[in-house]
Amino acid sequence: MTANISSNTTSAKPSNHSMPNTSQDNKPSHDVNKEQLPISSLYELIEAQIDFMQQWLLQQAEPLANEAWQWLSAQPMSRYLSYEDLQRLINDWLLSQPMTEVMRTDIRTILQTVIYHPVNDNVPLADLVDETQVHTLANYIGSHQQQRNGLIHALIGNDTFADLLTRTLYHAINDFMESTLDKAGGVGKLMKMGRSSFEKATNRNLDEKLQTYLHRNIKDLTNKAEANAQAHLSNDEVSRLLVMGWARIKDQPVSQLKTYLDNDPDNGSIHHIEASVQQSYNRLRLSPYLRSLVAASVETWYDNHQADTIAALAASVNIDELAVSKLTPTLLPIINDAINSEWLSVHMRDMLQAFYRQPNIQQALAKKDE
Repeated sequence: MTANISSNTTSAKPSNHSMPNTSQDNKPSHDVNKEQLPISSLYELIEAQIDFMQQWLLQQAEPLANEAWQWLSAQPMSRYLSYEDLQRLINDWLLSQPMTEVMRTDIRTILQTVIYHPVNDNVPLADLVDETQVHTLANYIGSHQQQRNGLIHALIGNDTFADLLTRTLYHAINDFMESTLDKAGGVGKLMKMGRSSFEKATNRNLDEKLQTYLHRNIKDLTNKAEANAQAHLSNDEVSRLLVMGWARIKDQPVSQLKTYLDNDPDNGSIHHIEASVQQSYNRLRLSPYLRSLVAASVETWYDNHQADTIAALAASVNIDELAVSKLTPTLLPIINDAINSEWLSVHMRDMLQAFYRQPNIQQALAKKDE
């Protein structure tokens, strides 16, 4: 039996499953030349081999998948992934590319669903935060006296607060004087005349004089205010205020948070939050600062895990052999469709025809035919 193979005859087998194939017009790159050999034998042999391999793969798909995982899991990560590969992957794929509009839309949609889901009406905030966590956090904040005093100083001892306090005190005194003079009858009129005489004698407006006095003495007032705040807001008091504040809101439903959001479907709070996060992310992801931190973090992680096997890395995210065995049945329909696809049949046909085109194989077949 001769075994010449050419590329003129179409022999693709029809299939109900299809995937993109790399052969033009769904034709194998090499075909049996039916005019040159008692071809039905070799042609049918190739087709029979394809059918056999597909059936064998279908029957062995699940154990093969499990064995493939067992083999892969035993391999060290460093055999396939270097520090440079990992760094390049993060820089080129994650940091250099902005988040797509499709993903941003999905994020907004999911946030909308989660925040406004009806279940939030029946779940209190206390179900989301453990009571001991609140006390731990409150005690932690309250125990850092130096930081607490620094915060009070920054809030009360700055010029902005001084100006605010000046205006507040001035308006309070002025309102008091005006309301008192209006109710004092003749005495009030006499006091207004005295005010007018004072302004004429000093060539100064009383309001301006009062504001100047307050401004000149406000530093002393802010120092006293800061001292009062630090005295009354002791470490224990800070902790107690935090716990009391939590106690007032812990029984409210999660849906109460919606009162702080605008639910405009086109330009609501969720849109603004997501856009703000994106703006910050886009600014950071290209900054040398973030790239330096990422590079240092990746190097640290890689140094700690480069000798680990794939199984050890998978176990760190709770993927073990049992998890893989449970996942395999889910993947089997995809594997089966791939095995049954014309895409795979074409490539197996190409491979077998290339095999039989080898001179030594043709010689062996010819000798066997003699």
